[in-house]
Amino acid sequence: MSEEHYYLELCENPVQFENASSVNNVFFDEANKQVFAVRSGGATGVVVKGPEDKSSVAFRMDDKGEVKCIKFSIGNKILAVQRTPKSVDFINFIPDYPHLEFSQECKMKNASILGFCWTNWNEIVFITDQGIEFYQVLPDKRCLKLLKSQSINVNWYMYCPETAVILLSTTFQGNVLQPFVFKSGTMSKMAKFEIELPVVPKPAKLNLSERDIAVANIYGQLYVMYLKHHSRTTDSPCAEVVLYHLPREGSCKKTNVLKLNTTGKFALNVVDNLVVVHHQSTQTSIIFDIKLREPDCALNVHQPVLPPRSIHPYRIPLTGPSAVPSQPPVPCELCILYETRVWYLQVKLPPTVNLLQDKGKLIDFLLRRRDCKMVILSVCSQMLNGEDKGSLPVVATVFDKLNQVFKEYLEAEQTYTVVSTQSSCFSRYFFSNHH
Repeated sequence: MSEEHYYLELCENPVQFENASSVNNVFFDEANKQVFAVRSGGATGVVVKGPEDKSSVAFRMDDKGEVKCIKFSIGNKILAVQRTPKSVDFINFIPDYPHLEFSQECKMKNASILGFCWTNWNEIVFITDQGIEFYQVLPDKRCLKLLKSQSINVNWYMYCPETAVILLSTTFQGNVLQPFVFKSGTMSKMAKFEIELPVVPKPAKLNLSERDIAVANIYGQLYVMYLKHHSRTTDSPCAEVVLYHLPREGSCKKTNVLKLNTTGKFALNVVDNLVVVHHQSTQTSIIFDIKLREPDCALNVHQPVLPPRSIHPYRIPLTGPSAVPSQPPVPCELCILYETRVWYLQVKLPPTVNLLQDKGKLIDFLLRRRDCKMVILSVCSQMLNGEDKGSLPVVATVFDKLNQVFKEYLEAEQTYTVVSTQSSCFSRYFFSNHH
């Protein structure tokens, strides 16, 4: 299949790690994008690899039992390790600080720790089945200080590291979500909201799983994405992704519905502000752009921007004694996490030019993407000089859109220049009159 067929690909340099086994446990930290390979509880070594080779770290720990969770704080300054349901252990990695473990038990009686999240280099949140506990870690004193806590029954949780928002699933059905935001030593409770379930079970039971929820920052706004599997009894048997906009202040509202037009198992990614939905059985992916709005519709309903396609096959060379020079590499199709590798997913813009026939929509789509300039130039060249020349109204539409973006850029630049000049004049006035 030609290169022009694929509009999604995996990055060239995946994070590689030792395979999970009876003596080696593997953990992935979403916040720092780090993979931890922990051998024999850490006694024979811990290897940490991130998206860049320079972020790799190797060390040893005492084997104090099975590791349930392990994460570095921002900047790899403090390591947190959970081995029991009641406590988390800490190790300083700050130069000139004692490299000794210290521990913190959760404060709530009879609570079990579901997990923890670093919100700053020295601030951490314990999520338990009875609520959350927000701590400041004091590495010099080798202890923790409780900043704030909140009692609430918790089924599971989600964390968005870009916005430092933790989402807690509450109630018997699990569909009432309570968000908390963390910033500079403060914990704030946001407005809770309810996910609309297609079928309400009777009697009530946990019906919303963390597998069907994702939290993402799209176009600078926080969204909760709900993968809604319709039951066969409904009028619309196909699955869809429902987006709830979660503002810092005010109530959370359902704003977008992404039509998947099929059923089955799915996985979600957000790449370059595009929602990417992977369909397991067909090994294909589709993308949605929530800025491509349908006219006169309060709740935007979206169809895929492009037809379903597989991710560009990634060929993994065979290594070891069984490999021979003539042996072909092993293709890797859809997997983002595959055996001993983790990839970043990337959008390829050139193939979209021939896949999205509506030139107006194509330009709208491209203008919102990174590294779009050369692709937009190729579209303009194709319309003006290529075999598939565009009609005059289409050309006018495209250049109107480009001129509007250029106008907005010039206005923003002019505003910035005016503000900078006023600020400079104020500074000169202030210092000349106060010194």
